[in-house]
Amino acid sequence: MSLVVGLTGGIGSGKSAVAECFARQGAAIVDTDAIAHQLTSAGGTAIDSILAAFGPAVLTPEGALDRAEMRRRVFADPAERSRLEALLHPLIRAESDNQLCRLASPDFPYAVLVVPLLIESGGYRERVDRVCVVDCPDEIRITRVIERSGLTREDVLSIMAAQAGRATRLAAADDVIDNAGNLTELAAQVAGLHVLYLKKAALKSAAEQKMRFNSELGVIQG
Repeated sequence: MSLVVGLTGGIGSGKSAVAECFARQGAAIVDTDAIAHQLTSAGGTAIDSILAAFGPAVLTPEGALDRAEMRRRVFADPAERSRLEALLHPLIRAESDNQLCRLASPDFPYAVLVVPLLIESGGYRERVDRVCVVDCPDEIRITRVIERSGLTREDVLSIMAAQAGRATRLAAADDVIDNAGNLTELAAQVAGLHVLYLKKAALKSAAEQKMRFNSELGVIQG
């Protein structure tokens, strides 16, 4: 994959809607949230480790991770959150790398790696060429999350408090998408970035080809 864009944003910012817009433009999408759900579904790769670490109370009767119970635990006890992250993060990173490799083909000009905690998880920054932050005011985010999930305002504020602040995300961004408006406005912004990313991908691909040529030439001359 010649170019990998890290897409991030706080809870309720609209990362999924943005990723869908990029997919319609032809980008490859690798979503770490979707990977985490696969790993923690019934029979998922992470279930045995979660069961051993936290016990059966964090599983549903079907054997999947009980996300509401786990959410309650990790926000009540930072140590529990660290234990869960130590189990899941290596698995998520390995699978996201596998997917990026599988999608590395001429069919996709670049990839969008969706990582909700990209800013907080420093290891991801070195794996992407650009960071694209989906941004909107906190009150809009709170309203969206309450409407879609049924969480209380206090629940949402607790989740937001555990994530990087808006200013921190914006300071780390190469590109920013304002998602305070409607889907038409969102799609227009994505279309503009798509043109930019096509150019960046072409430049990176040309640079990599030149490096390979120079390396092969050195071997021949040596």
